[in-house]
Amino acid sequence: MNSSADWKRRLGLEAHPEGGFFRETYRADACFTGMADDVFPAGRSHSTAIYFLLEQGNFSAFHRIRSDELWHYYDGDGLDIHVIEPGGAYRCLHLGLDVSIGQSPQAVVPAGCWFASEVADRGGFALVGCTVSPGFDFTDFEMGSRKQLISLFPQYQPLIRRMTRS
Repeated sequence: MNSSADWKRRLGLEAHPEGGFFRETYRADACFTGMADDVFPAGRSHSTAIYFLLEQGNFSAFHRIRSDELWHYYDGDGLDIHVIEPGGAYRCLHLGLDVSIGQSPQAVVPAGCWFASEVADRGGFALVGCTVSPGFDFTDFEMGSRKQLISLFPQYQPLIRRMTRS
């Protein structure tokens, strides 16, 4: 197993606004045309992919996007992805290889859900990949504020306080 510093250097990862480190590795050439039945604007890629690395002591803060996001586990410790659906249902996706404890090598966060992630069980780091379809665009990215999310989901106040920065 490589260290998180090795992965950041070898993969050329940079700081991500939500926390952690990333690098885009794929952006489909095929794009939406802007026809009347397209939900996404003309020029939006059909799919994108990134590497994402998160270290213990850091977290990916609650945010949401307009597309489905498929997560893939690569190396390190497991990753817990906290998901709050628009209607308020909560679930935690456990990304990793130890299926005996409920981890899965892949997990999906549906479009429009609020989600945040952290390294599982006080591990050192998690290296994962994220594939977004339709492709990721920062215009679809919304960082959740603590006040906003607590007003929407007061039942998850301790989790929201822990997984937001402001």
